[in-house]
Amino acid sequence: MNSTLIKNTYIVNEGKIIKGDVLIKGNYISKIENDISVSKSTKIIDAKGKYLLPGLIDDQVHFREPGLTHKANIASESRAAIAGGITSFIEMPNTIPQSTTQEELEKKFKVAEKTSYANYSFMFGGTNNNLEELLKTDPKKVAGIKLFLGSSTGNMLVDDEAILKKIFSSTKMLISVHCEDEMTIQKNLHEHLNKYGENIPIKCHPIIRSEEACYISSSKAIKLAKETGARLHVFHLSTAKETSLFKNDIPLKEKKITAEVCVHHLHFDDRDYEKKGTLIKWNPAVKTATDKKGLWKALLDDRIDIIATDHAPHTLEEKTQTYTKAPSGGPLVQHALPAMINASKKGKISLEKMVEKMCHNPAILFEIEKRGFIKEGFYADLVLVDLKKSWTASKENTLYKCGWTPFEGTEFKSTITHTFVNGNLIYHEGIFNDTIKGMRITFNR
Repeated sequence: MNSTLIKNTYIVNEGKIIKGDVLIKGNYISKIENDISVSKSTKIIDAKGKYLLPGLIDDQVHFREPGLTHKANIASESRAAIAGGITSFIEMPNTIPQSTTQEELEKKFKVAEKTSYANYSFMFGGTNNNLEELLKTDPKKVAGIKLFLGSSTGNMLVDDEAILKKIFSSTKMLISVHCEDEMTIQKNLHEHLNKYGENIPIKCHPIIRSEEACYISSSKAIKLAKETGARLHVFHLSTAKETSLFKNDIPLKEKKITAEVCVHHLHFDDRDYEKKGTLIKWNPAVKTATDKKGLWKALLDDRIDIIATDHAPHTLEEKTQTYTKAPSGGPLVQHALPAMINASKKGKISLEKMVEKMCHNPAILFEIEKRGFIKEGFYADLVLVDLKKSWTASKENTLYKCGWTPFEGTEFKSTITHTFVNGNLIYHEGIFNDTIKGMRITFNR
């Protein structure tokens, strides 16, 4: 059994930072102590001055395989994720074909088994007409159910209210939702097309996909969850107003309704459209500085439970089209942790809180087995970070298949030096181990 000792590191875990050693044996964390002695056969990494985090768990990514692999694939994007300290991901169903049957879902698992650098799970996609198939989903082997309550890439809009209520009433699995009210969006879009034609300014995006559109949909989903007792998780909040719908008065394990915010909604605001243009066109839209401030407040007071990426790459050619033709979404998995550490260095969030929201809470919320914490007996999904080594994002050091990043030109004040997945050193200072792949995530349900 291979063993590795990480010595003299600052361990960030469960609200504390302690100095110590971590011993890895095989796939697991074997021992955590102040000073561990080992035999000569154990590989030793002197991590003096570096910080050791649990591997990040990203609960919302779009890796574009199958059917959209000109933009990305599971191999390319999981590789970028590993370089960004993300050791486990949950991928969305709006591929081609969509993951709306058990057969298509299992095909994706088989691809990931052969090609994913990170640990993986997928969501089953709910539609207006696949309830019978949805109910076959195994809660111990699949992350959850994904519903689009506003149209997005892949045209999986669930707009039949009777079907929606039936889905909420019929499954005990976690239901994750994209919340934007389609009628409101279409009305706003029609008004802007009448005013501007096809050349709608990108600054209008948060007006078209408005606060009202988000709030109407989120509040409706939450009302339905309360009526049916469904386990609801609302993806990518983008407005301060929506945060009032969520509570922070009970532990996460007891919450039936939870929320996520994405890195881009914490980093960018509508002032950035002038410089970044359609490169920061997302659904839901990046909104105002006031919204960004409200999202940060709700994140820190625990109304928002998780930080994720909604990594959704498109080619640069696709993204630089006119407003109505440019698709929404952007690549983020390589740069999410560095961006959040930048925020931490500015005093916006502590490292301990960041780890809670990006590592611990996804594991708790999705009931993931033995991941998300630095604990003896848990899988050794670990990330070493040098908080004193800076670098600048550029096309040359961007690993996404699409070849660009909305963070181009940003100086990051930290460097990820090592990433372990299931005890294996997969990434070390720019070098990947291509011989070992991640594992299918399992769930304690």
